[in-house]
Amino acid sequence: MSTSRAWRSGTQLRPLDWAPLNGEGVARIYEDGIRTGNATSRPACLVGGWDASHTEHRLIAELEGETAGWAALAPVSDRCCYGGVAENSVYVAAWARGRGVGRELLEELIRRSEAAGIWTLQAGIFPENKASLRLHLVCGFRLVGGARAPR
Repeated sequence: MSTSRAWRSGTQLRPLDWAPLNGEGVARIYEDGIRTGNATSRPACLVGGWDASHTEHRLIAELEGETAGWAALAPVSDRCCYGGVAENSVYVAAWARGRGVGRELLEELIRRSEAAGIWTLQAGIFPENKASLRLHLVCGFRLVGGARAPR
C-alpha cells in the first residue's frame, strides 16, 4: 500500500491510523457529520469499536495541511460468503466540501478494494444526504433500494 498519493485537487491521500493528531481530525469531521443529521445514526464514539471493526482500507485526505476528510471500508458480515462485500464510509470536512475530496477518497477506496479482491461495495446513505448520493452515483454505484427509519 502506498504511503501517500497526490490528486488533481492537491489533496494528499494516505493510510489512516489512529495517531493522536489523525484521530482528532477524523473525530471532528465525524462529529460534524453527526450534527448535520444526514450522515449517520451511530454515536459519536469512533475509536474503540469502530477502529476494530474497519478493515485495513482506511484513508485520510489532507488539503492545505489540514485533515480534509477520511474514508474506510468495513465488512458487512463475518460470514465467509460475504468476505468480498464491504460497506464504505466517506466523510469530508465542511470547509473542504465541493473541492473533489470526497470523490478522490471514494475512487481510491474503490481502487484498493478491487486490488484486494473485494467484489461488492455498498453504502447506507440517508436520502437527505444529496451530496453523498451524487458522489456515489458519479463513482459508479447505483441505487438499489431504500429503508425506512423507525419512528
